Amino acid sequence: MLRIEYAYWLIAAFLLFTAWRNARERQGYRAAFWALLGLLFAGGDMVLAAQKAGNALPSQLAGVAVIALALLAPLLRRRAHPETASASARMASAIRLGHTLFVPALLIPLVTLLVALFGEHLSVGGIALFAKPQMTLTGLALACVVALLAASRVAQASLPQGLSEGRRLLDAIGWAALLPLLLAALGEVFTQSGVGAAIAALASMILPEGNAFLCLLVFALGMVLFTVIMGNAFAAFPVMMAGIGLPLLVHRYGANPAILGSMGMLCGYCGTLLTPMAADYNLVPAALLELRNPYGVIRAQAWSAFGIFVATFLFMWLLVFR
Repeated sequence: MLRIEYAYWLIAAFLLFTAWRNARERQGYRAAFWALLGLLFAGGDMVLAAQKAGNALPSQLAGVAVIALALLAPLLRRRAHPETASASARMASAIRLGHTLFVPALLIPLVTLLVALFGEHLSVGGIALFAKPQMTLTGLALACVVALLAASRVAQASLPQGLSEGRRLLDAIGWAALLPLLLAALGEVFTQSGVGAAIAALASMILPEGNAFLCLLVFALGMVLFTVIMGNAFAAFPVMMAGIGLPLLVHRYGANPAILGSMGMLCGYCGTLLTPMAADYNLVPAALLELRNPYGVIRAQAWSAFGIFVATFLFMWLLVFR
């Protein structure tokens, strides 16, 4: 049975490979950074098992490793390695391969979707191939492996070459590769710590009674602000819905929860366009394209975010209380 733990071990192996290659090239800070992250991925099960057994030491060591990652991150140089091929060679290869270049990338969502839809029906000798609780994530991990094999076939390159290129891109992205993990943890911390309840109490004290428009405006702006802080509208949504959406807009003013939720999320996406915390969208492209300004993508999107927010809020105000 394929379980999500196998994916974590595979990621750990790639991170340790990256650390080893950097150590050979005498890039000590990079080697230490990726080695620590690889050990965290590899040792997750042991930390959980130790917690259940009442042993807090592995968790404390993991916390020390996370702090060490934060200290090492500023020491990583932006440009890690030179290109392995000239611009003319890359252009000639792209022209030769044509649209087949998109095949490996398109295989990732396709294989993930197929596993999510049909994975529970696949079995060998009565044993399920995929563990049901993490079927989609396991399918995504399998899809990445399939895409790597397909990319090797399409580009007529060896698998070690593919791993080396992956390592080069990972070094180019640097610490920003960790932001999705950290932001997911931050959203859970906010939810568990009762931030939503605190916002509800504060909003009830400050907002004037009976002013549904102002309450809706605070909700929409709060979605943008928390998305900017956490880098993810999905992390901001439960906080704002628990604080303002459900207790005030839905229960007090009778807002339509479906319209409020969908258009509130779109307000949050405007915050995604404005924050470096959304590294996958705003920092990683700047790093891979080697833009002179690392925040150039955000600057280009700012006016679009403003226009989308204004239009979304106006339509939300017109529709949500109907």
